[in-house]
Amino acid sequence: MSDVTIEEAVVADPELLAALRRLVPQLSRSAAEPEAYDLETLVNSPATQLLMARRDDGSLVGTLTLAVFRIPTGVRAWIEDVIVDESARGLGVGALLCEEAIRRARLAGARTVDLTSNPTRHAAHRLYERLGFELRTTNVYRFSLEV
Repeated sequence: MSDVTIEEAVVADPELLAALRRLVPQLSRSAAEPEAYDLETLVNSPATQLLMARRDDGSLVGTLTLAVFRIPTGVRAWIEDVIVDESARGLGVGALLCEEAIRRARLAGARTVDLTSNPTRHAAHRLYERLGFELRTTNVYRFSLEV
């Protein structure tokens, strides 16, 4: 998609906050609205890179968070919260975001990139498989810290 570029968010400015407040509900109805502090913490974290898809007209139409961290067995990379605005779905924005995340993970020394996806997101699954992701047989456990 030639009219979209991928950039890393380096400043937690009002434009970015407004974009995330518009995009996050498209991923999760139960997620809290991002606050300025949350965005600033995310952008300034050495473990995360917030990638944004921007159209030539300046509008932000997608986002992806890449987490890269070291554990005793090596460098791990994890993709979270891939969101493409409804107006830009099916145009290759998700692929551009994922390809840039994979490139950055490789540069950081990760051997693999993991992600999870809701079983109902069939279009996302087709995208991930087209990009070379393989479904893993594993158990994912969650401990809820909410009261």
